Amino acid sequence: MHMSTTEIFLIAMTLIFSIPYLIWRVGKTEYYAPLVVVQIITGILLGPGVLGAAFPDYYTFVFTPQVIQLLNGIAWWAVMLFVWIAGIELDLRQAWKHREESGITAALALGTPLLFGSIVAIGMLKYDGWIGPKGMTWQFVAGVGMACAVTALPILILFLEKLNILRQPIGQRILRYASLDDIAIWGVLALILMDWERVGKQAGFLLAFGIASYLFRKLMLRLQEHDRWYVGLIWLGVCGFGADWSGLHFMVGAFLAGAVMDSHWFNLKQMDMLRHHVLLVIMPVFFLSTGLRTNWAMGGTAVFIAAGVLLLASVSGKLIGTHVAGKILKWQPGEASIIGWLLQTKALIMIIFANVLLDKQIITSETFTALLLMAVASTMLTVPVASPKLQRMREIIFRSK
Repeated sequence: MHMSTTEIFLIAMTLIFSIPYLIWRVGKTEYYAPLVVVQIITGILLGPGVLGAAFPDYYTFVFTPQVIQLLNGIAWWAVMLFVWIAGIELDLRQAWKHREESGITAALALGTPLLFGSIVAIGMLKYDGWIGPKGMTWQFVAGVGMACAVTALPILILFLEKLNILRQPIGQRILRYASLDDIAIWGVLALILMDWERVGKQAGFLLAFGIASYLFRKLMLRLQEHDRWYVGLIWLGVCGFGADWSGLHFMVGAFLAGAVMDSHWFNLKQMDMLRHHVLLVIMPVFFLSTGLRTNWAMGGTAVFIAAGVLLLASVSGKLIGTHVAGKILKWQPGEASIIGWLLQTKALIMIIFANVLLDKQIITSETFTALLLMAVASTMLTVPVASPKLQRMREIIFRSK
């Protein structure tokens, strides 16, 4: 039976939205795997490694090159919006106000898993198939190490809301630490993507961006809020284009576009609604397009082993880093463990980070798949482990009163 590209595209969209929703709702996975995590896992299951291997005829019928191209276009804009919002929501004023505590914690919480992940990356280099054809050794090591250190700020906000600590002092502290780490993550990514053959272009973009940002901020202060939303989206497109044209990546441009904007320019409830709507309406397409890029050609065992070792480096690095910070800053008993586990949240930002590395051929599809599995596992561990620890700390505080 012949079907048009439009019809097949709509079949793909129906699968993207229906399957994860049914798994999440019927399976009641919210505690250990919220809908966003289920969507990521479903994207992997619908990819070539699982659905494509089990039912190749169905896979090739639905995910034709034309349909994949359409899905990728939606995914690019979806993830640009998401990263832009994450940049806007950075609260660097609070981080600066508590700069000593925030700086020490953020540095240890990022630096320790970065070190551990880099050691694992060096070990991976001893085997063929992990480093991409255009990746230099230092880029691969720094990229994999940073992937182990990432904390996904937008998903962290969702988890803090779920645990009812978003507006409490410990929740605000965790957000400060994650905000500083977010800046470092995108800074390292920009460094990794520096192309010395096009360094003039990249320097020109950064210079133009600095001047344009100054003028853009002046303009935004003169506008009403409803106009700021439209102008902000134009700004997002321009910055994404400029970053990609210069040889960086449109994701770097999207983050920079948001980072120079102030969250108080907008109604925070509307900003929350926009984030939730992006997650609801178009981010599932990004998760599916991410799943389509997974690869098990090296063998599932090797990929799973790599993912397990990376997960161990990531989890142990975060926990050791926050425990050292707790000792230095004399935190209350139990705080370091709670903070360390909540900062494990990696889904989305790490997946975006790894997508960029794969786009630039710094890592292979096998490495991307291992990183994706690590991100999903670490995110699924977060709430089930942190929740009882948080409850015990509350009980201790209550008894002490």
